[in-house]
Order: sequence, then structure tokens, then C-alpha cells
Amino acid sequence: MEKRIIELETRVAFQEQALAELNEALIGQQRQLDRLQSTLDAALRQLLAPADPNLESA
Repeated sequence: MEKRIIELETRVAFQEQALAELNEALIGQQRQLDRLQSTLDAALRQLLAPADPNLESA
């Protein structure tokens, strides 16, 4: 019985560690997605902004 309890505790500890690592990876990916979204938003604003007439005559 004690061997089974130790085995289950080991599994739980491993799963907790794996879950923490996956959570950190997910947080990093969300940060990267947020940065990419900001970059895309800025590029879209520039694309849709009216053209500067001073640039066309240069």
C-alpha cells in the first residue's frame, strides 16, 4: 500500500512540474502574440493612414 502511495505522489509531483512548465510556455507565447498584434496594428494604421502629400513631391 505504501509503495502505491509513493508512486501516486511521484506522479502528482511530476504532473505539477509539467503543468508549471506548460503554463510558463503558454505565458511566453501569449506575450509574443500580444507583441505581434501590436506590430500588426501599427502596420495597419500606417497602411490605412492618408498619404502625406509632402512625401509624394519629394
